[in-house]
Amino acid sequence: MRLRAGSEVDAVKNGIRMSDIAKELGVSVVTVSNALNDRGGVSEEMRRRIRTRASELGYRPSAPRVPRKPAAPVPIESGSVGILTSERFAGERGTFYWFLTAGVSRELTRCNLYSVYESVTAADEKAGNLPRLVTDRQVRGLIIVGQLASNYLECLAAAHIPMLFLDFYDKHSDIDAVISDSFYDSYLMTDQLVRLGHKRIGFIGSVMATSSIQDRFLGYVRSLMENDLPYRKDWTIEDRDERGITLPQFPFPEEMPTAFVCNCDETAFRVIAELQRMGYRVPEDISVTGYDNYTVSDMCSPAISTVEVDLNEMAHTAVTLLLARLENPQRPAARHVIPGRVILKESMAPPRD
Repeated sequence: MRLRAGSEVDAVKNGIRMSDIAKELGVSVVTVSNALNDRGGVSEEMRRRIRTRASELGYRPSAPRVPRKPAAPVPIESGSVGILTSERFAGERGTFYWFLTAGVSRELTRCNLYSVYESVTAADEKAGNLPRLVTDRQVRGLIIVGQLASNYLECLAAAHIPMLFLDFYDKHSDIDAVISDSFYDSYLMTDQLVRLGHKRIGFIGSVMATSSIQDRFLGYVRSLMENDLPYRKDWTIEDRDERGITLPQFPFPEEMPTAFVCNCDETAFRVIAELQRMGYRVPEDISVTGYDNYTVSDMCSPAISTVEVDLNEMAHTAVTLLLARLENPQRPAARHVIPGRVILKESMAPPRD
């Protein structure tokens, strides 16, 4: 549920949750979330009833984002731009990166350009085999969505095709990158847990897997340092193997913290499910937070407190920068940070102790 920071915290303290509204009205938590977030699948009458009851219980929706006015199409000759990602980011159920890729494709279409999509297999990434859209010179530029191995990026850079990194960065300071504000957003999310009274907070995510996870981990650590709270290595838990494949189970420590900051919503969803199987109640026993405001954050019970990433702005900025690079190859490269915002839902509560 999209609330101003603080209002959801007050609601949690008062014992009011999205699930309470759903129970009173005889609907699912997802229906309540869709109604309060102006999503489809809810009749106007039910939407009105849900909003009325939410208001009576003290929930106050945050002010919506100010819509960005669409920029005029960039005057550039027609052609194709490649969108490249790793197969590990293209799961059968669809992932956060599918939504981001779709946004990039829409922006390219608006600019009268075609999208050529290709997924890199683990074997090709390891062997350094370049995709056909690069070797056959099918595209004028390349947007890489999600982090690829450093050696593979070196091979791509050697092809001398203008490119941009989307949702990650690395040591290539001469290549533009567009990222979410992972460090600051994770710092703010961890601070929300501290404000609720948590003093034993863990982090779940394979820190060395991507630059985004590293930044989210560092934001978490900064909040601990700022509040003079302990950092324990056994409370930093891996969520994927060295290939980037999600682990079947989490190696939870014997002594559990009272809250976990997760690097993404998919991980938070799986963490909550495993904690519940172990007999823990979320958030009564352990609070859990995510990142992305991806679909699973509202499918989960309880709904996951998370950080909303502005996918549309990330896609728009990525395409705009790549086209500017095509127009002027000598322009200085830079990292462009797109701010997110904390969305407090149902997976956080004050610690029992």
